[in-house]
Order: sequence, then C-alpha cells, then structure tokens
Amino acid sequence: MIVVTGATGFIGSNLLAALEAKGAGDLVACDVLGTGDKWRNIAKRELAHIVPPPDLFDFLTRHRGKVESIFHLGAISSTTETDGDLIVEQNFRFSMRLWDWCAEARVPLIYASSAATYGDGAQGFVDDDSPDALAQLRPLNAYGWSKHAFDRRVARLAANGAATPPHWAGLKFFNVYGPNEYHKGGQRSVVPQIHEQVLQTGKARLFKSHHPDYPDGGQKRDFIWVGDCVDVMLWLAGQPKVNGIFNCGTGTARTFLDLASSVISEANHPSNIEFVPTPENIRGKYQYFTEAKMDRLRSLGYTKPFTTLEEGVAQYMRNHLLAEDPYL
Repeated sequence: MIVVTGATGFIGSNLLAALEAKGAGDLVACDVLGTGDKWRNIAKRELAHIVPPPDLFDFLTRHRGKVESIFHLGAISSTTETDGDLIVEQNFRFSMRLWDWCAEARVPLIYASSAATYGDGAQGFVDDDSPDALAQLRPLNAYGWSKHAFDRRVARLAANGAATPPHWAGLKFFNVYGPNEYHKGGQRSVVPQIHEQVLQTGKARLFKSHHPDYPDGGQKRDFIWVGDCVDVMLWLAGQPKVNGIFNCGTGTARTFLDLASSVISEANHPSNIEFVPTPENIRGKYQYFTEAKMDRLRSLGYTKPFTTLEEGVAQYMRNHLLAEDPYL
C-alpha cells in the first residue's frame, strides 16, 4: 500500500498515474477535493482508498504494517497565500506529524519541498542540506518559508542522529509544468496560461522586466516537465541508501520568451506577445533567475536525461491542451 498526500493535485496525480502504470499495488489518495473539478485529476485511477487529510493518521494507525511508503505532496502551495497560521498548520505541523509517524513506524517518506526556499537566489541554488547551509537561505514568501522551516527541522534531526524514517528524501521542485494543473488558476504554469490568453485575446502576455540585467521576457526559470519530477521521485523510492534534500530541476534556465514561443509555435498561434508590468504586490519578491544545480543527484546515480523545454511543451500541447480530454 502506497500513500500519496496531495494526490488530487498537480504533481500528486501525475505520480499516482505513474505508480498505477508500474503496477505498484494498492494506492491511497489523501487530499481535499473541494467543489471544483480536481476529482478529474484522479478520475482514471484505480484507488484502494480516498482519505481526507484530517483522517489520515487514524487511517495510518489502522493500516500499520501495510503501508509500504508515503509520498507527501500535500500543502498550501500558493505563493500568494497570506494566512500564516493556515500555512504553518498544513505545511509544517502536518508534515512534522507525518515525519514522526514514518520514523516510529519505519516507513519511507519522500516529500515535496520547493525552489521557493532559495528566495531571490542570492545564495545560489546548490542543494546543500547541511543545517548551516540551510540557515543561510532567505525565502521571499510564507509558502517558501514554511517549506524551508520543515527542511531545516528534518536536516537538523538527521544531523543530530535523531529518529528518522528508514529512508527519506525531500525534493526542491523548480518550475513544474504539465497536465492536471488546470485547477490551480493563476498558480498554473505559464504554458496553459499563454495558450488560454491567445485563444481569448489573440495575444500572449508576459511580465515586463523591472531589472536592468534582464530584457522584457528575458527573465529565466528552470522549467521542468512534470514527468521528469515523477521519474526522480520513483528513482529515489528505489534507492534506500540515498537520503537528504535534493533539487528537482533540469539544471538549465530558459527564458519566458522561449517558453511562450514554444507554445505559440506548437499551437500555430499568431506570434503576438504583449509585455505588461509586473504587479506591484509581487514585484519586490520576483525572482529573475532560477537554475537548479543537479550535480548532487547526478553524483548519486540519477542518469536519466531531462526533457527539453521544446519537447515538454510539445507533449503538453499535443497530448493534453489540444486534445479533447486534457487530463492524464
């Protein structure tokens, strides 16, 4: 039995699809469905149980001994969420309870951290998970801070020889894009947003640059295809001696203009890009460059190549956004 929290979300639902495809056995989806269409993200999956988050620990207690591993992807993931108490409850306290349960029950745990923990990138994007190195990072929003707080706590516990899950790993996901992110609204990747904008207005909108070192559309991100994130998680799940907090990006930063051009080309949209001011409420916290350093994961044996931006956008457009059924 494998438990996935955040299972109806973007990365979680892609992970469930991959686990099902590899015949992983009974799959348990833990998440809040709400009143929208998130259920469609898991509508094609065969599930053993669907568990609301408040009931998870009772469920784990009842099925102790049957749970093989837990992938913890559930979180308040909005970078603009301002309810600090809600963020702490979901992203830190709940995660700590799950860590403690896995340590006591001897169940492997793989969890989602975030590249938002790096803040403005002034300290670089090296996934050094020593407590001293983590202490130097300064996230720019409450979401990034909550992920960072959990990273720091588990890194300290591991460094001090405290009880940990028998196998554990955290992944700092960079800019992930792919199917089943449709419920995220303004937090979706730029790929579906650009596609939607051109269909509705005939124009793609990108933020203007407010930094002298970057032209309009020249802001750079490490865009990673969601399938690559799933591959990394599944690889880590099969490496019981590999523990720690790792980057999950391609290692190659690309511009938003590159991404927009790929969407426009793949969908045969008119090449009409408009640059609009970055909203004032996020302008001071805007990242102009992110690029994961992937040397550490590579040195531990992960050899699979990452999908290029052009290849990923093509898959996304052809198999999902331009298809009759966009869901995985």
